[in-house]
Amino acid sequence: MPLIDSTKNEIVREYSIDELTELANYMRGLNLISLCSAGSGHSGGTLGIMDVCAALYLKVACHDPRHPFWSNRDRVIWSAGHKAPALYTSLAVSGYFPEEELMKLRMLGGPFQGHPHWRDLPGVEISSGSLGQGFSVAVGVALAAKLDKKAYRVFVVSSDGEHQEGSVWEAAMAAAHYHLDNLILIIDKNRLQIDGEVTQIMNIDPLIEKYRAFNWYVLGVDGHNMADIVAKLDWARNQNNTGTPVVLICHTNKGRGVTFMENAVGWHGKAPTRAELDRALADLALSDTFNVDGMLNNGKEFQSKVDANLTGQLPRFSRDFWWNSSDTMKVKMDPTRKGFGRALEKCGDDERVVCIGADISDSIMISEFYKKHPERKHRFISVGVAEQNATAIAAGLAKEGKIPVFGTYGVFASARNLDQLRVSVCYGNFNVLIVGAHGGVSVGPDGATHQELEAMFQIPGLPNMHMGVPCDSIETEKMTRTLLFEVEGPKYLRFAREATPIITREDSPFRFGEANIFRFREKAADFRDAFDISPASEYKSEGEVLTIISCGPETAEALRAAYIIKTDYDIDTRVVHLHTIKPLDRNAIIRAARETSVIITAEEHQVGGLGNRVAAIIASERTLDFKPPIFYMIGVEDKFGESGKPWQLIKHFGLAAEHIAQKARELLKL
Repeated sequence: MPLIDSTKNEIVREYSIDELTELANYMRGLNLISLCSAGSGHSGGTLGIMDVCAALYLKVACHDPRHPFWSNRDRVIWSAGHKAPALYTSLAVSGYFPEEELMKLRMLGGPFQGHPHWRDLPGVEISSGSLGQGFSVAVGVALAAKLDKKAYRVFVVSSDGEHQEGSVWEAAMAAAHYHLDNLILIIDKNRLQIDGEVTQIMNIDPLIEKYRAFNWYVLGVDGHNMADIVAKLDWARNQNNTGTPVVLICHTNKGRGVTFMENAVGWHGKAPTRAELDRALADLALSDTFNVDGMLNNGKEFQSKVDANLTGQLPRFSRDFWWNSSDTMKVKMDPTRKGFGRALEKCGDDERVVCIGADISDSIMISEFYKKHPERKHRFISVGVAEQNATAIAAGLAKEGKIPVFGTYGVFASARNLDQLRVSVCYGNFNVLIVGAHGGVSVGPDGATHQELEAMFQIPGLPNMHMGVPCDSIETEKMTRTLLFEVEGPKYLRFAREATPIITREDSPFRFGEANIFRFREKAADFRDAFDISPASEYKSEGEVLTIISCGPETAEALRAAYIIKTDYDIDTRVVHLHTIKPLDRNAIIRAARETSVIITAEEHQVGGLGNRVAAIIASERTLDFKPPIFYMIGVEDKFGESGKPWQLIKHFGLAAEHIAQKARELLKL
């Protein structure tokens, strides 16, 4: 059924096969312009699936853009949430909102999150991004239709790489068991995933035979033949009388229509530059179709307003103290994940070390283990998109004397596999290093589904676990080496994605389990030269009235806050860097509580992950009876993250040095 007006039960527009083919090409161009505007996102897969999108949204699915919550609409569930730009483009061309709105893709304050959020944008049925979950949600939606005796159909957009997640097969089994003939699964089988070819990373074939074995009706589809797509989607929606769910395995080419993107692994999660956009539009014969400058300017203007608003909301001090805003106190930036990669490259000759990749190997730098050392490649095990499996495999390797290193994004390393960590790793007390990359909101435009803000609640609660949260790339390298060879048992390493300030040196002190104390001395050309660093056990009190306790890259914000407070109010601050979250340095915390009158914790995390642990130590210390310090916690205030630029999000969520200094100003009554 084509687009309809649900209030009149009338067809709004009917498209021919030729018109749909032309529109799919148009949608590819629109999609690429939005990605260029965002400066990030997924080009390859969105181009590949666009023919299917045109057929689904403009021809087959029953929906009404003017009434997006019409109860009898077909539900389109995007389990492959990383293909969100294709979803947004489909909604725009269907008429849910003006096409120029797409230029706000992945921008703070816009409704187009890096991975879709249904509460932000009508037409989006579920929030998704953690692969494999959307399929199960769709089973629930289809079951609800059966219970309510509703005639709507449920379409699920999935991918081949997603089928490496075990939950996909649980959903497939349940759908067949309950005879959900109102459920239509669309698999975008483009044969590529982030780390390479699906068959090489973790082969999912024979896919046809597997679904048949699960009692599904299987249809093969040429994903770039509009007549074939429409015919089979229409059959699945309107003529399926098999009593079973239907799966359409759509054979597509990633990057379809753009010569330099087509079938290229590197274009999975990459957006085109302006020059590349012009080349791509030429390939698509769309060079004269769009007002590209005007559309991109819409995005730039929106971004400028967001920046101006954030700057206006930032607490004011005597001058601009932002990073590298003056001729002195300069800081170099480097992603913490690079320190992890350097450590693996240097330490990988030990035959006990085995690394486990989960399809984002270059992104988190775990692939540095073998890139310059091909002789190590046999000790690199790819499991694909399968975090729970990888964690339990790591436990098995450790049981036999290996030192397994499993890394993925923190949201998947600390949460999706939490039961495997608890039972298979920690209960057995196995020597496994789990790496949670992309911690904090500074992950940026990928949005809430990929911004880990909860690990310091989940991980330290596991018996036998150790946890480190280093402050910069240099300390990340040291922490990785230490966790590999000096700490026995389960251990978890949390670090960030984007480039963050380097605040330590190779010869800076580092002892796992013992905090470091930073003290501002005087302004210097290099920011880090303005501070002394001491192990907490060696530090002598200098009569400070304020302590800021922090961890991870947020410690750099704590240092900048100390600099602001000293410059504007001549108040000295003790900055306690708790790079080890478990075991926590109790003595450093108690000394700060005894020797200073105000304590602020600062964390790029849900507030309390660090702060609650510090507060518990202070509250339980009897020597502080009747004279506890004034205490305050800074962090993300019980919210999910947002898409936006990394430093925008640090400001937006109140995590910048200016926010820390403002709170210190209030508590000290300056």
